[in-house]
Amino acid sequence: MARTNSSLNKGYTIFLIPGIIVFLTMIFLPLAANLVISFTRWQGVGPLVWTGLANYQKAMNDPNFWASFKNNLSLITWMTVIPTIIGLVLAAFLFDFISNKFGQGVASFFRAGFYLPQIIPVVVAAIVWKWIFQPDWGVLNWFLKSLGMQPHDWLGDSSTALLAIGIVMVWVQIGYPLVIFMAGLQRLDPELYEAASIDGAKWLERFCFITIPLLQPEIYVVVLTTIIATLKIFGPVFAMTKGGPGDATYVASYFSYKNFFETSNVGYGSTMSTVLTIIVVLITVGYIRLQLRQQARESLQ
Repeated sequence: MARTNSSLNKGYTIFLIPGIIVFLTMIFLPLAANLVISFTRWQGVGPLVWTGLANYQKAMNDPNFWASFKNNLSLITWMTVIPTIIGLVLAAFLFDFISNKFGQGVASFFRAGFYLPQIIPVVVAAIVWKWIFQPDWGVLNWFLKSLGMQPHDWLGDSSTALLAIGIVMVWVQIGYPLVIFMAGLQRLDPELYEAASIDGAKWLERFCFITIPLLQPEIYVVVLTTIIATLKIFGPVFAMTKGGPGDATYVASYFSYKNFFETSNVGYGSTMSTVLTIIVVLITVGYIRLQLRQQARESLQ
């Protein structure tokens, strides 16, 4: 007699146990502990002192708390918007022109080159760029001097520090959407482009009316993941500016780090971590629901 689906499924239950254990120990339990600590006053050692919503009330009136989120929102332009646009254009250019004219190998070489900053440790990349922005002997100011322009303290000026970090993150991030979009272009039907070319459509028209609409699933993935990465950014800020000058580059993750390890205000640092986690979850859920609604509308058309 054939085995039922329920009996077959029971046989695989034991293989879920390692994943469940890892999830509980590495994600759920630390998250639950962080949530509990956010309602306390704790210095990392000694007993927890329950304070209720005091940390959250303090955060609402803390200018550094709001400055960190403001800077995170500003970095979305540099880590999500600009890399996504540049990556999409570069992917289409490599796929349509470089690959067809010089071969797939050349296109793969450029793709690997653009992706290289992604595999470099972000702190190492940040330190190298900090040398480039160095006001006295940095390459950037040396180049400006050679052009007869005035050098500038890029990381020491509150008006340009966040801009400098943003430039670094554009350089780091471009390769990620480029690889995703080039993979997405390979699944598109070339007959669509051939038909459009026969009808007289230029490359830009094909790009705007065929490539972009058909790559929407990949665009959703890139935008969502890069927004989450922006909200969690820490390494470049720590390595280049440590949140300064003033609060010019203060971000949410550095806010938590400073309270955890520098001021020993673990409860308050956990408050920021909890708020950041809630924001990431809400953005993820809302973005996925938006994508599902759009897919449902397209399936009805």
